[in-house]
Formats: sequence, C-alpha cells, structure tokens
Amino acid sequence: MRGRKTTYALVAALAWCGLAQAQVDLSMLDSDMAGPRARVLVLGSVHLSQLPEGTEFDRASLQPLLRKLVAYAPDVITIEALSGETCDLMRRHPAVYLPSDVDHYCPDTALAKGATGLDVPAAIAEVRRTLETWPQAPTPEQRRRLASRFLAAGDPASALVQWWQLPDAERRAGDGLDDALVQDLRAREARDNESYQIAARLAARLGLARVYPIDDHTADNVDLGGSAEEYGKTIMALWDQAAPRARPMRDREDALARQGEMLALYRFINAPANLQLRVESDFAAALRDASPQHFSQRYVAGWEGRNLRMVSNIRAAFGDRPGSRVLSIVGATHKPWFDRLLGQMQGVDIVDAEQVLE
Repeated sequence: MRGRKTTYALVAALAWCGLAQAQVDLSMLDSDMAGPRARVLVLGSVHLSQLPEGTEFDRASLQPLLRKLVAYAPDVITIEALSGETCDLMRRHPAVYLPSDVDHYCPDTALAKGATGLDVPAAIAEVRRTLETWPQAPTPEQRRRLASRFLAAGDPASALVQWWQLPDAERRAGDGLDDALVQDLRAREARDNESYQIAARLAARLGLARVYPIDDHTADNVDLGGSAEEYGKTIMALWDQAAPRARPMRDREDALARQGEMLALYRFINAPANLQLRVESDFAAALRDASPQHFSQRYVAGWEGRNLRMVSNIRAAFGDRPGSRVLSIVGATHKPWFDRLLGQMQGVDIVDAEQVLE
C-alpha cells in the first residue's frame, strides 16, 4: 500500500510538472478579431553614410526603390533613430549613459530651443497638440512652425517631412524657423542618411505629417564584464573567423552599391537566405565565445533587449491606428528579429519584403 501511494504521488508530481511547463497558444487569439488588421513591412536597409569606399552615391539611384515603397503606400513610417524623449532621458542620467554616446546618437537641439523657446519636453507636447488638429491642407506658415517644433523636439527627420512639402519659394525662415534652423535643414537635405533620403522623402511624397523614431539604446547599455578593449577584441576575433563564409555576400553588396543599383541591393539584403547568413556570421559566431566573462552572451543580451524595445516602439506608433499600413526602415540585421517579434502581435500581418520589391 505504501508503495502504491508513492507511485500515485510520483505520477501526480510528473503530471503537475507537465502542466506547469505547458505553453499558452497565442497564435490564434486574433482569429475572430473584428476590425481591420495592420500590415507591417520591415525593410532591411544599408546605412547610406557607410557605403563602401569608392562609392559615388547618387541619390537619384534611390528612385526605383522609392517607387516600390510609394506603391506599398504606408501611412506609418518608422526609422532607426532615437526619439527626442529617449535622448532627453539619457541626458538626464549621465551616470548611466555616457555623454559621448548621447552626443553621438542624439541631435543637438540648442539652436531650435533658441529659436522657439522650447526645450525638448515642451516641444514634444506642442507637436502632439498640433498633430491632434492637423488639417488636410496645411498652410506654409503651419508647416514651417511644425518643422521648427520637430527640430526642438529632437526629431529632424520629421522636420524634413514638413520642409519637403513646402513649395520651393516657401522654404525660408519664418514662423519659428530662423536663419540658423533653415541652414540646418538645408544641410540635412544633402546628408546621405536612409532616415532622410528614403523615409522622410517617402513620407513627404505620400503627404504624411511625420516619421516615427523608434531606436533605443537603453537596453544595450550593459556591463561588459571586463575592459571595453578586451570585450571588443574577443567579439571581433570571432567575427573574423566567420568572415570567409560571408565574404561573397558582402562583396556582392559592395558591388551593387558601387554600381548604383540600389533597388537590386535592397532586394539582395532583404532575401531570407542572405539575412540568415548575416545573422549566423554575426551572432552565431559570437556565441562560440568561451571567455570566462561570457562576453558574447552579454553582447547578444544587449542586442535582443534593444530589438525588443525598438519593436515595442513600433507597436506604439500604430497602436491607436488599427488597420495601418506600416513601413519600418531599419538596418538589415535587425529585420529577422523585427519580423519574428512583430509577427507575434495580435491583429498584425507581416508583409513579404521580397514581394514588395520584386
């Protein structure tokens, strides 16, 4: 009898373990959802400021790509840039975020504050109030004023969206834009940056009011577990070991960039096989690190934390707009994480980038 009780207890314990480990299935939670579904296209991008040496980049070469994206017709566009709100947070915590990193990732808003009298929080609040009643056909005065507020809010890409919707004769100082801010906008117009030359250009062409900065460097601000030099040498050595396998892919990317075949380049870097090779030669290679500090696990933890927060920012960008058509332009290595994480969201369908670009 005692043995039988022990057997029953063991069976019960095993059954309980099975129940404890069972997974809740969320995949069909939205199968009976009423209302429109959102569609999200994640476009893996090169960084236009980092094209291979010897590339004579002509912004006109982006036009075939832009025509494909116009046909997709997004009503929400997100970019890989830090928001003014995030930069304001980082500036307020110099013990956590190095001022040199903040200066690197965040635009200087001092000129815009001088022109508008608004610091970043006040400018963000005014932008939100303005967009709540934004008209279908804004006047040039309204566009210049909103552009100045975007600059004060630390969102220069959205300022360009407004600037580029002004007639040429109206791209001048006034309504919050002084001569210094006009010069700043003209300098940004000429900058090779995918947030400007693809995202902001596209938003202006589609008549949108803004783009949405969704980058985040708060989650990858991890303790390296040793000196930065030792950490960097370890990760770089592992990447070097994996480089030969990825070299043909990298060489093809460089060749397409030098030839100015930007649509072909974007097709190439968004192909699943090339994305698979990209992440294997980076993260899978790094995870072979056997250092006692576990450098690679710290590296991957920072990367995945960053992607999680970026995806949450994308979700927030269209959370109050059911049925949106979303375009997220981000460095190509982020795309596999974005597709997988966004694909788990309820009422969200992932758009095949290859079909859009074909």
